Amino acid sequence: MSYDLLIKGGTVVDGTGCEPYLADIAITGDTVAAVGLDLGDAKQVYDASGCFVAPGFVDIHTHYDGQATWDQEMAPSSWHGVTTVVMGNCGVGFAPAAPDRHDWLIGLMEGVEDIPGSALSEGMSWNWETFPEYLDALEAMPRAVDVATHVPHGAVRAYVMGDRGAANESPTESDIARMANIVEEGLRAGALGFSTSRTVLHKSVDGELVPGTTATPEELIGIGRGMARVGHGVFEMASDLVPEWNEFGWMGDLSRETGLPVTFTALQSPIKAMSFDDQMAKMREQNMKGANILAQISMRGTGLILGWRTTFNPFSFKPSWAEVAELDTADQLAKLAEPEFKAKLISEESVFPESDVQLLAELMANAFTLQYELGDGFNYEPSEEQSIAYLANQAGVSGAEYAYDLMMSDGGNGFIYFPLLNYADGNLNFLEPILQSDDCINSLSDGGAHCGTICDAASPTFMLQHWVRDREGFRLSISEAIKRQCADTARVYGLEDRGVLAPGYLADINVIALDKIGMSKPWVANDLPAGGKRLLQSATGYKATFKSGHLTFENGQYSGATPGGLIRGPQSNPDQSGSNSALKAAS
Repeated sequence: MSYDLLIKGGTVVDGTGCEPYLADIAITGDTVAAVGLDLGDAKQVYDASGCFVAPGFVDIHTHYDGQATWDQEMAPSSWHGVTTVVMGNCGVGFAPAAPDRHDWLIGLMEGVEDIPGSALSEGMSWNWETFPEYLDALEAMPRAVDVATHVPHGAVRAYVMGDRGAANESPTESDIARMANIVEEGLRAGALGFSTSRTVLHKSVDGELVPGTTATPEELIGIGRGMARVGHGVFEMASDLVPEWNEFGWMGDLSRETGLPVTFTALQSPIKAMSFDDQMAKMREQNMKGANILAQISMRGTGLILGWRTTFNPFSFKPSWAEVAELDTADQLAKLAEPEFKAKLISEESVFPESDVQLLAELMANAFTLQYELGDGFNYEPSEEQSIAYLANQAGVSGAEYAYDLMMSDGGNGFIYFPLLNYADGNLNFLEPILQSDDCINSLSDGGAHCGTICDAASPTFMLQHWVRDREGFRLSISEAIKRQCADTARVYGLEDRGVLAPGYLADINVIALDKIGMSKPWVANDLPAGGKRLLQSATGYKATFKSGHLTFENGQYSGATPGGLIRGPQSNPDQSGSNSALKAAS
């Protein structure tokens, strides 16, 4: 038998968690046809000798809602072996969208996810109003990856309730019924879930809380009942987990009544009212009572990147920063290089906003024990001896002066890593049992979001470099890591057609040279529409990525192929369906 493609000579890590084994992968069309040795001939042979061959990564927490309407490459996630993204998380997105709400929805996304509003304004066509129409617009553009999405609470609330919804006023029973109907309509059209935000850190550019932040259990469970009428969907939430809101109580009630999974962002945080251990205990208490709640976890510290050209730096709250903040790069650096201006900026007292982010601002400006130099080959589990405070003390200067000089290095492109979340202990040891727990799922890359502050879309690459290959002490086996980032993430959203290398499954495949896996130092690019900026980070070690049997990336270079499309609803296991032809519209 002759196949379309034979990936030959590699060590297969098939996504099931079993031990790696030597085998070839035969592909016909968009699916795996056979796995084994001596499989026969193929029109094309790809040599994977000396490499691991694994499924493409499934990233379930991204914010490409705008970018997916104009960008086929879907960077930076696609650079890191990701072949499927789920977007529309945290209650923000662009549908449904009344014609007079476009700018408001852009402001909401810009404020919550730090995506330049000018880029969204120029990049999106807005050829939709309802959620099904938005899915049609997504379906019209083929891409390097498959995309799926949630129905976002913020957009739904504003569409149904207008200014009342945007202002977080309480809904009437008829409002809740309409919201539930819109979510039901979205899931029937192909959405994979519904998302909401319940954290005071998520605000529009005007400082208003995301609609739904203070929603009652009656509203949330009412929407869940709309999802239950469809029979599928994940209820996703970002929350501060304020104890008096009894978040785990209503999450448990919703999951038990509807039979649907509920997933929340679980982070070790200095600003969350509940400790990480308590989050796990509360979740497991509900699951013992029949709920299906899953914790979305990050594999490293959620680190703000501080620099002159990023959204924040330790001097952002100094009065004199306003003199240079809006200058172009050359003029800004020239001013910053002046000894007199440097001395003035360092000596000034910061003026912090009186808001929910005041503590964050204070830590950013003063907590140099929690900040680290982010250079080439950076270890994202840095020690105390690598902190700005320690290095400044060794150099005999203040933390502020050391940070200033650091950011002036590399032509003004020096960066500081500030792990605000998941790094309270100065290490990642608390994640060791979590990364082996079935009720915790790899997530929170935020691909496409936080363009000027966070660059975590490289999470799958970090998993391989740090947790599989380089970390001292506890490490994951490559089989465990691949399963967690492929099959496990896919199953949460009912994507039973991918995440495993076996006959009938989608031919989404990474050819990985593990000894070469790594991440570049981040950089700031102005490549979004309207010249919008974003932090990017590339990868090494991916010899090839195939999407649906087509080569999309080879040694980090995009081939231009666009075999990816829109996922509409859960996808059947090949053993049940016998075909994946309904997966996507574009090829």
